[in-house]
Amino acid sequence: MTAAFEAALADFARALEAGLAARLDAVPRPGEIVRPARLVAAMRHAVLAGGKRLRPFLLTEVARLLDPGLTIDALMPAAAAIECLHCYSLVHDDLPAMDDDALRRGRPTVHIAYDEATAILAGDGLLTLAFDLLADPACHADPAVRAALVLDLARAGGLGGMVGGQMLDLAAEGRFGDDAAPGEAGIRELQAMKTGALIRAATVMGGRLGGASAAESVRFGRFGDILGLAFQLADDLLDVTATEREMGKAVAKDAAHGKGTLVALHGVDAVRTELDRLVAEATDLLAPWGERSETLAAAARFVAERRR
Repeated sequence: MTAAFEAALADFARALEAGLAARLDAVPRPGEIVRPARLVAAMRHAVLAGGKRLRPFLLTEVARLLDPGLTIDALMPAAAAIECLHCYSLVHDDLPAMDDDALRRGRPTVHIAYDEATAILAGDGLLTLAFDLLADPACHADPAVRAALVLDLARAGGLGGMVGGQMLDLAAEGRFGDDAAPGEAGIRELQAMKTGALIRAATVMGGRLGGASAAESVRFGRFGDILGLAFQLADDLLDVTATEREMGKAVAKDAAHGKGTLVALHGVDAVRTELDRLVAEATDLLAPWGERSETLAAAARFVAERRR
């Protein structure tokens, strides 16, 4: 990972943090009555805790690759929306009924810092705020574009995407008694839904905001698919090779929960080889934009090589 990419990602993360903080204040918006202080605090705890901010970064970078005139401020509503939805999923995944985690990004998870009921409501609040931000005219002047963005995120985050993937993941743990452990095809399917769908949505939504052609939309959709798979493979590797201190959360969870992963099926070396192949394919997809796409190519390398 180059110093230039690290700087770009850090600069973006700071801008996004400020954008999220501004949208999670105590002031009611038109149509709202009051924003309960405890709920606001819990939502801020979930969202303003650092993190890679990869999904909104990909969204803005794809949009600006296609339309260099776009600013971070102009793209902030959509960027904040996808991060809110991502953070909601983390809050709910950490709950005792799901993964039962006490640590996230080096801090107590929301249900530990507050309580379980507040954590559920904080996740609900972040989920609905995501669609509030996309539907607001501040997101884009064209109502058709806003509607398309809402649909992109809903499909990626819902029944046939992230939420469905979480259900398949629970089944893969044997939660429901009669579910057979998934083979490689099943593991790839649930990971494409649970992790990959939202990363793909980020690149597709970025393309939409940048005015992508139909062919470009397909290309960026494939780019997102590859990054989603690479992200999950890297995550599975870290679960068996990293420490809790490095990750800021519990590790070795997959084996403890009996989860099948491609690392468990094929081994660490095979997965690292596959990650190299995925980075090469992702980079090839960016060839039409030449050197202007270097930040996105660096993002692919970052996803595959990350250490936390």
